[in-house]
Amino acid sequence: MEQPLIKPKSRKKESLGSRIFNIVNSTLLILIALTCLLPFLNIIASSFASTEEVVAKKFILFPVTFSLDAYRYILSTPTIFRGLGVSVGVTIVGTVVSMIFTAFMAYGLSRKYLLGRNTINFIVVFSMLFSGGMIPTFLVVKSMGLINSYWSLILPVAINAFNLIIMRNFFQALPDDLEESAKMDGCNDFGIFFKIMLPLALPSIATISLFYAVAYWNTYMHAILYINDSAKWPIQVLLRQIVIVSSGMQAEGTAVDVIPPAQTIKMAVIVIATVPMLIVYPFVQKHFVKGALLGAVKG
Repeated sequence: MEQPLIKPKSRKKESLGSRIFNIVNSTLLILIALTCLLPFLNIIASSFASTEEVVAKKFILFPVTFSLDAYRYILSTPTIFRGLGVSVGVTIVGTVVSMIFTAFMAYGLSRKYLLGRNTINFIVVFSMLFSGGMIPTFLVVKSMGLINSYWSLILPVAINAFNLIIMRNFFQALPDDLEESAKMDGCNDFGIFFKIMLPLALPSIATISLFYAVAYWNTYMHAILYINDSAKWPIQVLLRQIVIVSSGMQAEGTAVDVIPPAQTIKMAVIVIATVPMLIVYPFVQKHFVKGALLGAVKG
């Protein structure tokens, strides 16, 4: 007996209004994407453009003549590599320290049986709205003996209240049965945290680590306030100094005879300051949206 043929379900025809909406929506998204992308492409192209082209054109997407004068000028300063080393070290150590503090505190505040939990949560939220200010913070850092120390770039900002709340909400969203089952199997609090909670929190950890890494990499104001020794300046401060010097005279110790236009140097500085984070981002991209949303649903 022949089996009846099953006709595939016909795709529902879109209405005229639906098609118009999709076209308008796609057009707007493309325009928004171009608005974000074109300025960055202009920055990259301008940093590689020749002096004549930068002077002649206000907007460049594809340089006619490629030139590395701006990068040669920036990298000709020996201190630039030292600044890169400082920024990389502060970023790695700071991110690790911040994640350790944030994860421990977030997990503790997510437990309902913690004594004084509501009071501590209130203090955390309060710190997001009000702070002591620049001068009191400087006095605290000075009293702790952290002036001219790399730790002055890490410890004052070791825990970010916003990141802490996201991770706390992530831990709160996990079922309580996981902790109860682990305790029945004889697991203590540290075992529950390291063997169960942290592996489940990897998307949130990857996302918040990126937030911390970007913040440490872009450290500028704290370095200006707390670091007096120019040998300990991070890359952001050195790049700013190069931009200032390029507007007037040749930087001391450089091996470049002709200084490129200040506009080209500014564009190259932006590229150097941005590219490292762009390289890191693809490795945590798959966890980014999931980690941010999971910690932002439950308050």
